[in-house]
Amino acid sequence: MKPTAQTAPEPRNFFQDVHEVVRLIPAGRVSTYGTIAHYLGARHGARTVGYALMAAHTADQYVPAHRVVNRLGHLTGRLHFATPTAMQEALAAEGVRVEEDRVVEFARLFWDPQVELA
Repeated sequence: MKPTAQTAPEPRNFFQDVHEVVRLIPAGRVSTYGTIAHYLGARHGARTVGYALMAAHTADQYVPAHRVVNRLGHLTGRLHFATPTAMQEALAAEGVRVEEDRVVEFARLFWDPQVELA
């Protein structure tokens, strides 16, 4: 039997991993930068998740970046959208109420991949 060369698995790209997880957040729900970072094994990577979402427009498939907020439910990423109100408008279109740049009923709408994907 002739030995076959094994190829190493392709290295993972953190930005792509973030985009994959964010695509799993159901419409009408929200998650946080830190929660996604923790799920991906980057415990202190919340800021890097933010960078990944700022680059979401370059992804091959749509990434619903508007569904990711800070740990208190604030729309801290809103200034990185086409208009300052685009993030809130996208959430409102999914039935998520936002008041003063904060998700109303954040705890009820919170989506944790550690729990939801277990």
